[in-house]
Amino acid sequence: MSAHTQFAQAVISQLMIYPIKSCAPVVLKQAQLTDQGLDLDRSWMVVDEQGQFISQREQPRLALVQPQLRLSDLVLRAPGMLSLHLALEGVESAMKVWLWDQAIEAWDMGPIAAQWFSDFLGRPVRLVRFDPQFERPSDRRWTGGQTALNTFTDGFPLLLISQPSLDGLNQRLIAAGQAPVDMGRFRPNIVLSATEAGAWQAHDEDRTQELVISTATGLIRLKPVKPCSRCQMVDVDPQTGAPGQPVLRTLAGYRRDSRLDGAVSFGMNLIVLEGLDHSLEVGQAVLAHG
Repeated sequence: MSAHTQFAQAVISQLMIYPIKSCAPVVLKQAQLTDQGLDLDRSWMVVDEQGQFISQREQPRLALVQPQLRLSDLVLRAPGMLSLHLALEGVESAMKVWLWDQAIEAWDMGPIAAQWFSDFLGRPVRLVRFDPQFERPSDRRWTGGQTALNTFTDGFPLLLISQPSLDGLNQRLIAAGQAPVDMGRFRPNIVLSATEAGAWQAHDEDRTQELVISTATGLIRLKPVKPCSRCQMVDVDPQTGAPGQPVLRTLAGYRRDSRLDGAVSFGMNLIVLEGLDHSLEVGQAVLAHG
């Protein structure tokens, strides 16, 4: 979006949630907005014996855990494992867990879930569910003072990336003799693609002040607030759970972000300004105000 452009149009091309933090996504055609992001996104998390969260950073095999949401249960599948069925409303004892340096109230999912993940990862771990009564706000220095709640996300309720941004990265990877990567590396909730009329360009999400979506039930307004900093997780192949391809190194060549003191960024974290309980849908038109 050029400096003189007041708006650009795009379309929602993908919607994804990650019921268990650092595990595979569930791809949706429609997703409901709640006061903590998309419904059931990062509602569960794997922790160690001290309650510290575990992610693909230290356990890339988590990428191979495939969740399936059904009417009343969550089904988990992974290579070499029998499927695990978890009741969506089933929890056991309350416990405190740690995500980064923050203590969070959660619910333990019981010994069967703990054994399943321990067997798969080869170390003692437990599965916990976020306590919906616990309020975990985003950093108000980035939200402009507005309260935006989270579950087990890294810090903001929604993550947006546009397809042109990924296309630009892949052009650089191919030019460097590497294989292109898919969007799964970057774990967005919302993917925008360009329309012929909209002229959405790579990283326009960085320059957008507000996204507006008209739905059958009302208006949704989303605000990009913080660039998403990137770590070595983007080097993990989500299809194999194997680290290796230096995607982060390529990003570092052109995506150092002064807003993050020079850290590498790719994608934008969003908060909801308007539209709680409305639904996002693949195919919806998005108007971006610059």
